[in-house]
Amino acid sequence: MKPPVRYGLMIAVGMMAWVIVAHLLVPNPKSLVHSFGVVTFSNLLHFAGIYLALKATERERRDKLAFKEGIKIGVTTSFIYAITVSLFFVGVLLIVGTKWVEAEGSAPDMPIWLVAARAFAGLFVVSMFFGLVYSTLISFVLAKRKSDDQ
Repeated sequence: MKPPVRYGLMIAVGMMAWVIVAHLLVPNPKSLVHSFGVVTFSNLLHFAGIYLALKATERERRDKLAFKEGIKIGVTTSFIYAITVSLFFVGVLLIVGTKWVEAEGSAPDMPIWLVAARAFAGLFVVSMFFGLVYSTLISFVLAKRKSDDQ
């Protein structure tokens, strides 16, 4: 399995575990664990997953990555993560129902399908945006290191 797929799936599994554990242990979605905890955990997990995907690709190729290659691999990792975690939430909606979505405090006059669609779009776009930012930062550091070695 290629590193972007492997680490994109690992990020998604980590987020799935966080969501399940957080909803089971902390039923109040407005608590600090749900708001601050998920932001911190997801960003650290996303950053670490992209970094590990880039390092694994370097090990496989036995060569340092160019800046553009690093961005491409990082964005691919984020894409795999965004698709997988979106599919997970589709499964949650089918199995658990809209209980988790309603608990997040959406507008009362909006249909639930619209709330879910906006949540999926937001999840995907935000994951891809942060994936691009993290890929750029990590690739810049790794490419800088490559130029220093030469």
